[in-house]
Amino acid sequence: MQYISTRGQSPAQNFSQILLGGLAPDGGLYLPTDYPQVSGAELDAWRKLSYADLAFEVLKKFATDIPESDLKALVHKTYTAEVYRNARAGDDSAQVTPLHVLEQKDGNKLVLQALSNGPTLAFKDMAMQLLGNLFEYALDQQHAELNIFGATSGDTGSAAEYAMRGKRGIRVFMLSPHKKMSAFQTAQMFSLQDPNIFNIAVEGVFDDCQDMVKAVSNDLEYKNRQKIGTVNSINWARVVAQVVYYFRGYLAATTSNDQKVSFTVPSGNFGNICAGHIARMMGLPIDKLVAATNENDVLDEFFRTGVYRVRKSAETYHTSSPSMDISKASNFERFVFDLLGRDSTRLAALFRKVETEGGFDLSGKPGSDGDEFARVAQYGFLSGKSVHADRLATIRDVHEKYGITIDTHTADGVKVAREHLTPGVPMIVLETALPAKFNETIREALGRDAERPAGFENIETLPQRFQVMKADVAQVKQYIAEHTGL
Repeated sequence: MQYISTRGQSPAQNFSQILLGGLAPDGGLYLPTDYPQVSGAELDAWRKLSYADLAFEVLKKFATDIPESDLKALVHKTYTAEVYRNARAGDDSAQVTPLHVLEQKDGNKLVLQALSNGPTLAFKDMAMQLLGNLFEYALDQQHAELNIFGATSGDTGSAAEYAMRGKRGIRVFMLSPHKKMSAFQTAQMFSLQDPNIFNIAVEGVFDDCQDMVKAVSNDLEYKNRQKIGTVNSINWARVVAQVVYYFRGYLAATTSNDQKVSFTVPSGNFGNICAGHIARMMGLPIDKLVAATNENDVLDEFFRTGVYRVRKSAETYHTSSPSMDISKASNFERFVFDLLGRDSTRLAALFRKVETEGGFDLSGKPGSDGDEFARVAQYGFLSGKSVHADRLATIRDVHEKYGITIDTHTADGVKVAREHLTPGVPMIVLETALPAKFNETIREALGRDAERPAGFENIETLPQRFQVMKADVAQVKQYIAEHTGL
């Protein structure tokens, strides 16, 4: 399996060669030359597998240069009941991502897929725990070390730091928007005292942090000298690890391969739902992929109109689903590449326009940049938007009707999912995090605190270690160099 850049100016490489990096040298994102296909016979056989064995079957189609015995050992080290504990009483932890039926009436079925049973209580653990083990494996093979440089709007940072803490040869430098995460999210990251973890609170919004990561990634001389890698959702290994739970969700919700399901995915950076697109391209019988946004509705606007219009920092709202407070979806380029028929020259021109003019228009209207929006339906994409009042109402409704407390991002997903139900096609909402991570809004919605898993009772009171910094690329480069000695 070889990987090419969406921008078309970087040589093809194998899985291990792109594992530790993020952007391709030409500024594009890596995708396989062709999506591997899954047969009906394989789907039948996979229905009986544990999550770890399913992950092995999916990942071996992409990581063809890693010996299968090594890959199997890595996934079995990752997807265990000890790592992915029970989130709610009665869950079978061996399932790792169990389904919970919320509603079933008039032929409609609304289901939650629990993805927050990992160590940081968010879906990011599903991929990040594997990434930590893959990184350590690859660095051991190469007798090398790595400085991970990433950005987070909340959950990616803690998931990355918990996955990488104590790993041989790895340091983590994580940018986050200063005072724009929940108190729980902030404490999860900043309370870590491991000497290989460095938290940088940036005076700005998440997009400022993400732009700094891209700027450093595009400085190839600095990136190579400082041995910079990334765990942000642009990292291909992280995206492909997320493909696994779409297969698990489908197989758990159906009994035969002639059935279809749809997925609604709370969406900010487009990485989570991009994994669903890849699963669908592999042949998984997905009917619709529904992107649920919050007030930062760049993706909803595109899937309704064909216009991709990036917002400036001052136009990015700070909301009660803060992990989706993103106005430049970095993984969106992967889908647009497929939408354009994999025309890398055209794609590069459109994303140059994003940088110079703030977006592009594929609606086909006079003066637009093209008419590919008409093809979006072929890929099954729909979208919707949820605001703070919707989140509160949905959290209350789900709690009152089903006795389940959901977090704010999952509430965005449930609200939008209900707008796109199709009789006879189960709608699976991907759970994003446990509600304890966003207790301020749970208290507003329900008048009480969210339950906390053991070990997180007083996390906000722990000592915190972080560095406040302006959104200055030169300053962050100097900080990294000072702390690596390279």
